[in-house]
Amino acid sequence: MNPLHLETPLFESQALSRISGRPIWLKLEAVQPPGSFKIRGIGLACREYARRGARRFISSSGGNAGIAVAYAGRKLGVPVVVVVPQTTSDTAKSKILQEDAEVIVHGATWDEANARALSMIGASDAFLHPFDDPLLWQGHSTMVDEVVRAGVRPAVIVLSVGGGGLLSGVVQGLQRHGWNDVPIIAVETRGADSLARSLSAGRRVRLERITSIATTLGALQVCEQAFACARQHPLRSVVVSDRAAVTACRRFVADHRLVTEPACGASLAAVYDGVPEIEGCDSALVIVCGGAGVSMEQLQQWSDDLP
Repeated sequence: MNPLHLETPLFESQALSRISGRPIWLKLEAVQPPGSFKIRGIGLACREYARRGARRFISSSGGNAGIAVAYAGRKLGVPVVVVVPQTTSDTAKSKILQEDAEVIVHGATWDEANARALSMIGASDAFLHPFDDPLLWQGHSTMVDEVVRAGVRPAVIVLSVGGGGLLSGVVQGLQRHGWNDVPIIAVETRGADSLARSLSAGRRVRLERITSIATTLGALQVCEQAFACARQHPLRSVVVSDRAAVTACRRFVADHRLVTEPACGASLAAVYDGVPEIEGCDSALVIVCGGAGVSMEQLQQWSDDLP
């Protein structure tokens, strides 16, 4: 049975390579049909839960995961309910509705929305967690398979971290191909930096609240699997400002005509701004994880408002 995700473009960015002084490869997950890498794992999970007899999918999301579940549900003919926090953009909510799913807005954070979603699960429902599910990590790991097939072996991989699903999947893929020596630069925005704080503390830290505009990175705590991956696999943690993430998004539009959200812009900022963690690397692969919940108007508004 064909997967619900696409094999995405992989190419060397001339613009970013010139800025960085080293080859920068881009894995364009932003061009997945629902707008982000999330459909890889969520598509796999939805197929599996439907096979097991699920009659309805329930999910909690800051935006991208909910869009992916709604897309998968429509493709599979399974009704979908997505619970989102109040911080979810109107654009993201509109895209979920366009996939014929029901949207419920609840709580100030994803954690509150998640609690509401869990309370709704019935006997014939399947719950689609946005980042903490082995099926998701398995699905996300397929992007590494595509990179390997393309014959590209980067010196480092740059990716954004929210709840940790992408990190967990990429590490799984690297391990499957024996690329245990390829380090990861894990990037977060300040105010949604639960992984960085956890690594500093030596234990998983739960943030009191999310203060970053990158609300799709807005899990108060990374999942256990992601924290374990961050401690077992070579990893460098980087935290950037909201301003840096938004500026990177706008520069990426100019360079590659593709709109991404600040959660993705965080990783791009690490390259555009030349963070020390990337120095000494002969090449880098940036996972352009996407984000369907933002518009050029919103990026301009953030650019005008942020200090």
